[in-house]
Amino acid sequence: MSFRATVLTLYPEMFPGHLGVSLAGKALERGQWSIEAVQIRDFAEDKHRTVDDTPAGGGAGMVLKPDVLARAIDHASANDDRPRLLMSPRGRPLTQARVRELAAGPGVVVVCGRFEGVDQRVIDTRNLEEVSIGDYILSGGEPAALVLLDAVVRVLPGVMGNELSGVHESFEDGLLEHPHYTRPQVFEGLEIPAVLTSGNHGAIAKWREAEARRLTAERRPDLLERDAKNRSSEKSRADQNLERNPAQPVKK
Repeated sequence: MSFRATVLTLYPEMFPGHLGVSLAGKALERGQWSIEAVQIRDFAEDKHRTVDDTPAGGGAGMVLKPDVLARAIDHASANDDRPRLLMSPRGRPLTQARVRELAAGPGVVVVCGRFEGVDQRVIDTRNLEEVSIGDYILSGGEPAALVLLDAVVRVLPGVMGNELSGVHESFEDGLLEHPHYTRPQVFEGLEIPAVLTSGNHGAIAKWREAEARRLTAERRPDLLERDAKNRSSEKSRADQNLERNPAQPVKK
């Protein structure tokens, strides 16, 4: 069964966008995944096809109407167990772990917000999982949805030519990726690190891990802190299991 993405948007012409080319585009042609862009405005019931209204309590901007959006969501995900995601700057940050979880499922329904946001009642009643791709504001949820789908599609089985390409990357093991080099041997007076051309695979692996940890410490120390917490939690669980199930003495 292929991965199925449904995107609810006011601008369906933005999809598949860049996902229609390169590896994702070829996988789309092969049927390894599919994408449907649904026009939210089609579910408005007035003659002007109104999708937004002023915010309750006053304030700038407009808010997507809950009744219109709810009808669009119900249409897109009837009898459907795919996760319902709302691209939102206040959502939980998208992580590679969550990307892997989504890729292992049947697909996603992605809601792209516009204006000031989405009525909270439709978020609550339709169980929308709010997802953020970073601490900044975009003009709408469409670019964020393309980022999320890009991250998910590339790790679907068979999409990347070399499956190891998706394993040895930033965030897959909790670290940023190590630096890369290729020919020529010398570029503007800078040489490829000698260890990488030594043929010693053990030494190369150690160098790459050390460089990954160095870059992570410099640029994303929060990842190292998270890794340390995870390791501590795993050790605590292992210790508790050992206490509950102590090793039995070997009978001679």
